[in-house]
Amino acid sequence: MSNDPYIVITADAHAGASVQGYREYLDKAYREEFDAWRDARNSAARERSAEGHVSKKKEKNWNSEMRLADLLGDGVVGEVIFPNTVPPFYADAFHVSPPPSVANYERQLAGMRAHNRWLAEFCAEAPAQRAGIGLIHLNNVEDAIEDVQWIANHGLRGGVLLPLPSPSETHLEPLNSPHYDRLWAAIQDCDLVINQHSGQGSPYYGEAQGSKALWAMEMPFYVQRGFTNLIMGGVFERFPKLRYILTESGSAWAPKLMKQMDAMYMAWKAGYIGEIDTSKDPALKEPPSFYARRNCWYGASFPSVADVKGRDVVGVDHVLWGNDYPHYEGCYPYSRENMRFAFSELEENEVRMMLGENAARLYNFDLDALRAAATEANITPALVQEPLDKIPEDSTCITFQRARAMEFLNAGS
Repeated sequence: MSNDPYIVITADAHAGASVQGYREYLDKAYREEFDAWRDARNSAARERSAEGHVSKKKEKNWNSEMRLADLLGDGVVGEVIFPNTVPPFYADAFHVSPPPSVANYERQLAGMRAHNRWLAEFCAEAPAQRAGIGLIHLNNVEDAIEDVQWIANHGLRGGVLLPLPSPSETHLEPLNSPHYDRLWAAIQDCDLVINQHSGQGSPYYGEAQGSKALWAMEMPFYVQRGFTNLIMGGVFERFPKLRYILTESGSAWAPKLMKQMDAMYMAWKAGYIGEIDTSKDPALKEPPSFYARRNCWYGASFPSVADVKGRDVVGVDHVLWGNDYPHYEGCYPYSRENMRFAFSELEENEVRMMLGENAARLYNFDLDALRAAATEANITPALVQEPLDKIPEDSTCITFQRARAMEFLNAGS
């Protein structure tokens, strides 16, 4: 066993400016409209505050020093940053918002670009530790290409967060459409990673009882449609250097889905699809699993043992750990406990890859620049190989909650 500490990079962290903090990054033409939008939002927030709906973690989204200290205390020395706060003219955070309607597009494009400008400055405060993910929209391909080039030119080496239209967003082409080929070419030319994140692509469930539970329960299916659309649509065949990652989704689901896609590919290639005409829809040149292994990575945030079981099929060098900072469902501030929970029985070289080396290769982190901080954090192989004997009682991490539920069920059986 090596004595060298792991260099831990969370491939799933979230940040954003405060509502007011975005104003200076917004095009001047939108600032008067922003002021009215902000005032209405703040009024609604005060009403919610009176009802007790105030988050205590907001400042962690934009306070650079607090954030660096929190992560180092959690054993983490690098972070890949997804959005988190609400940009101008949005109702919710970007990564759980539907794509803009035709009517809202121009305003939300301005708000999105304000976030990208803020993020570029935020990452520049700690460039070795932070890989920011820039935002794009799909409503206008020319605008999206412009944003891709801006992201590449302003050091957001986390790449782009690709929107995922739900089946109900009929004003947008699906991801397998050749309509986006110029966009894929631009992303490939700029050597950027395509990111998607759990919470994207779901339809609207309404506000009736069970709506939020249904959204959470069916989320894995809908977010995986990005993975299947890009593979089955031949995007990775036409653009072989593209790199895609689905984050906060583990990797255990991928082998089964790869088999399903391969079975469809074999039937399609043979023409045994009943009365379906396949003549204008040719099969891929390679089985879908080929593109999944070559072009796709898997963000296994706050994993359990089961969440990384697919690593031998998808490639252990394609699986990345994350703590989902600062979200309550993530494992911060108990990332050490999560590592022990998920990785204690695994080989050191596998753990070293999933905890940091895979993220470093995908997002271009300089491991040498992070080594001194990793020594201070002292996440050693010996620490991670010690099985977790007790789940932290005050943790709200989903992985730990599920483990507690299983303990309860097993005790009653």
